[in-house]
Amino acid sequence: MTPVRARPQVPPATVARLPAYLRTLDVLAAEGHLLTSSEELATRAGVQPALLRKDLSFLGTYGRRGVGYDVPHLREQIGRVLGMAVPQRLVVVGVGNLGRALAGYAGIAQRGFTLVGLVDVAPDVVGTVVAGLPVRPLEALAELVAVQGATIGVITTPPSAAQHVADLLVAAGVTGILTFAPAVLHVPDDVDVRSVDVASELQILAFHGHGRRRAVDGEGA
Repeated sequence: MTPVRARPQVPPATVARLPAYLRTLDVLAAEGHLLTSSEELATRAGVQPALLRKDLSFLGTYGRRGVGYDVPHLREQIGRVLGMAVPQRLVVVGVGNLGRALAGYAGIAQRGFTLVGLVDVAPDVVGTVVAGLPVRPLEALAELVAVQGATIGVITTPPSAAQHVADLLVAAGVTGILTFAPAVLHVPDDVDVRSVDVASELQILAFHGHGRRRAVDGEGA
């Protein structure tokens, strides 16, 4: 019997670019395109064609010479690699301004995710309805995750509460955490954490902007 060869693991840098490719393919499909070239897809996604072709090669996709890529098939393939073939259900913990904004963000559903629960600790917030969902108390988090089958938790709490919330999410069974709290989270190896620190990103932009201004001033001196 011929052994089955395992597909090479997709590098993290490639995985990070796949959502942009999928978003671009969604736009192409909405415009009625059935085929696209690597040049068009790369330009719209903001990468070089050679890099795009290399990324897609890890998926076993090479396109057809003179024809390009089949848009519906490539959308399905990238979605499958990203795990979107399985329903992704998420809960948001922390229903302040950011939590409310995320709850009302249409892009969550458009990207194939389903928001199934909102959780907070503030007495004046618990029991209210946001984006059609009742805000549950923190004590109900484990039950909410179990009943709704949530696999992803989104943390929008103050930094001081983030680790406690992460511990509760892990104990409840979520396997992925997206945190907006500027704090380092410690979780088991089988739980993935993605951090979004808006202030840090702004500081990096400020650094690069300052460097460009200094270069211009130096050249003009």
